[in-house]
Amino acid sequence: MSTKFKKKEQQTNEQSKQLSGSSMLIEALAQEGVDVIFGYPGGAILPTYDEIYKTGIHHVLARHEQGAIHAAEGYARVSGKPGVCIVTSGPGATNVVTGIADAMIDSLPLVVITGQVATTVIGTDAFQEADMIGITMPITKHNYQVRSVEEFPRIIKEAFHIATTGRPGPVLIDLPKDVSLATGVFDYDKEVNVPGYQPTVIPNRLQIRKVVEAVAEAKQPIILAGAGVLHGKASSELFEYVEETKIPVVNTLLGLGSFPGDHELFLGMGGMHGTYTANMAIYESDLLISIGARFDDRLTGNLAHFAPNARVVHIDIDPAEIGKNIKTEIPVVGDAKQALQMLLEEKGTPGDTTEWRAKQKQRKEEFPLWYKEDGETIKPQNLIELIHEVTNGEAIITTDVGQHQMWSAQFYRFTKPNRWVTSGGLGTMGFGFPAAIGAQFAEPETPVVAVVGDAGFQMTAQELSILQERNIPVKVVILNNASLGMVRQWQQLFHGERYSNSLFPIQPNFVKLAEAYDIKGMRVDNLSELKGALEEMIAHPGPVLVDVRVAKEENVYPMISPGKGQHQMEGVKPL
Repeated sequence: MSTKFKKKEQQTNEQSKQLSGSSMLIEALAQEGVDVIFGYPGGAILPTYDEIYKTGIHHVLARHEQGAIHAAEGYARVSGKPGVCIVTSGPGATNVVTGIADAMIDSLPLVVITGQVATTVIGTDAFQEADMIGITMPITKHNYQVRSVEEFPRIIKEAFHIATTGRPGPVLIDLPKDVSLATGVFDYDKEVNVPGYQPTVIPNRLQIRKVVEAVAEAKQPIILAGAGVLHGKASSELFEYVEETKIPVVNTLLGLGSFPGDHELFLGMGGMHGTYTANMAIYESDLLISIGARFDDRLTGNLAHFAPNARVVHIDIDPAEIGKNIKTEIPVVGDAKQALQMLLEEKGTPGDTTEWRAKQKQRKEEFPLWYKEDGETIKPQNLIELIHEVTNGEAIITTDVGQHQMWSAQFYRFTKPNRWVTSGGLGTMGFGFPAAIGAQFAEPETPVVAVVGDAGFQMTAQELSILQERNIPVKVVILNNASLGMVRQWQQLFHGERYSNSLFPIQPNFVKLAEAYDIKGMRVDNLSELKGALEEMIAHPGPVLVDVRVAKEENVYPMISPGKGQHQMEGVKPL
């Protein structure tokens, strides 16, 4: 018998050995290359945690299940690999629902394993039973409840396949306790075959040629680059295509970093708080090439005024997104990387866009983002600029949702992919800090700064315990305006300055809170102290929390008010 044959036989025997359901899960995670799990134990999932103890697989204990799943999201966003989260049944499982919904709308690959009561008592309202299949069906890419140990290996393999192929997304596996204890044959060597799930990766060549023809005819083209470029690992292809065609680029909020923010053809972020140049370029364009963006309402504003004179090309791996919000003339279903490679192969001749590019360059110079300095008062925009300066623009930035998120998107220039981690579609408060922990596990050598609001931080502040336990060098910057900033802004602008439950006159001492976890804490009140404090924060080898007291009534501008079009931005000022 040859050595090669013996090795194959040994592998087959290894794959076919008898294992418990919990052992199958841990073995499968190892074979999928999972290097970290985020979770929280409880009764129904204890057999799995017993296997975690025996095998020593890397597990990060969150202090709340919401922290665990947001950390898994941050890990997935930065690494491009699936984030894995394991929690128990009932309240443990329902506590991750927000994170699952967040990952679904932002296309983040997650595999979430929830414990479940034994199959013999499912449906009897047993202790800590919750119908996770019914609860998560609308907010997962797919979900499973394991009914027998024999089907478990196939389910795990399918879950990873579905989560990471096509448009990425969360997949949930509901694991009853008796199934995790039962034994069966672990056969993980079979090919994945999911009937009805065959995502289109390679675009239609004829559609690609139509795009090439449209580019040749266009005088005022624009590329709208979304998160699909990042998920498809297509940033280098996008850069090459833009260098070849000289088409200006606008990013969506989640697409920031897919194209260098310091490139001469980069016009900024589009949408409600995007740049004037970016929004007007979309409004005036005669050809809009959308790559991996879904045309959500915060980008488009009033649909009647969104790119009204443009032919629309929509490149997306999810056919359900094409034509959903914006009428599309040239649909291209497929992976962003494949589509851009095919466009480069076609070697078309772009139209003459000299005047168009000159106009965009002039607009960028005439209508930059702006804010008014005010003595020693710290303006939040200046804070973000200084964070960019002291990190040399190299940090991973994570945020919650709100004013601090928009200022970070506007004033931190992202020049590399996967350096921007934020909650887009769902707009989840409490996301930013635990996501920073997951991002740090994904890239231990890269500085990670969580820019959070004073309100959102308090939703998941207990995860400071992870920084304390492991000395993870995440830097937390609280942009503290003593309010729910964006809520307060909308109440000011649209609700007659009636600040109903949006102001926080009483707050914890965040420095003492950090020190309670043995973490370095700092408070900054004056502009003259700010840069030095941020430099000290970055230089410190461990975790740091900095409470920065900013101007309380500063608003995010420019802004497209609800119901208005992209050409109707408010708060735009010429230089």
